[in-house]
Amino acid sequence: MATPPPPQQGAGGPYSPHAPHHPYGPPAQPGAQPYGAYGAHPRPGRYGCILCGAWPAAPATVRGHQGLIVLMRFLSLRGPFCRDCGLATYRRMSSDTLWQGWWSPLSFFVTPVTLLMNLGPRAAFRRLAPPAGGHRPPLDPGRPMWRRVPVLLFLVPLLLLFLAIPALVVIGAVVGDDTPHPLTSGQCVRNKGDWTDQKLVVTDCGSPAAEYRVRRPTAATGPCASGDYLARPEYSPDGTLNCLTPLR
Repeated sequence: MATPPPPQQGAGGPYSPHAPHHPYGPPAQPGAQPYGAYGAHPRPGRYGCILCGAWPAAPATVRGHQGLIVLMRFLSLRGPFCRDCGLATYRRMSSDTLWQGWWSPLSFFVTPVTLLMNLGPRAAFRRLAPPAGGHRPPLDPGRPMWRRVPVLLFLVPLLLLFLAIPALVVIGAVVGDDTPHPLTSGQCVRNKGDWTDQKLVVTDCGSPAAEYRVRRPTAATGPCASGDYLARPEYSPDGTLNCLTPLR
């Protein structure tokens, strides 16, 4: 009597390479997110932050510079970075560049370019959402740039230089110069020097500081009167000596 064949389990048998085999559970459904020890990455195939593994992360390169008298060092750290790690890296490398990047002749030009190049990554980091799902906590961004000691040490001299220019203009306008200016008849002046080194300054005739009234000698007015002083030729447009009549 012939033995009947064993029952078939699918077209290829239970161990056939064509048979469904799911030793770790059912297959993932289309559209389902993979999972792991730290949560599912929302965009499979994309990497998280290079420092903490969190996402979202932006690809960027943060740069730094060091001047070494006769040598230079060009520093860079390439991402992607999450928001917090990116800002922490940008602030650290930029603040270090502000006090380390000036100490060679060419570094004086390279340092500003480096700082400007870091503004692009900074803007990209600030647009990111808060980091999540990393394998370690993200870096602490720390204090903003304008509150860090290297930045203050750089900005204070720059601010003083910026304020010095208008201050010198104002001082020059208030003090004036000692170059003789031509006088006209009827003006009142005071002498800030002595008569061998005249420094005649035009003054309001109603001011107590006014000392002399200018009079130009002509055929109609006649020569200078007795007791008048003579202004130096530099105070006349044609070299004629003006008369200075005392007001008191």
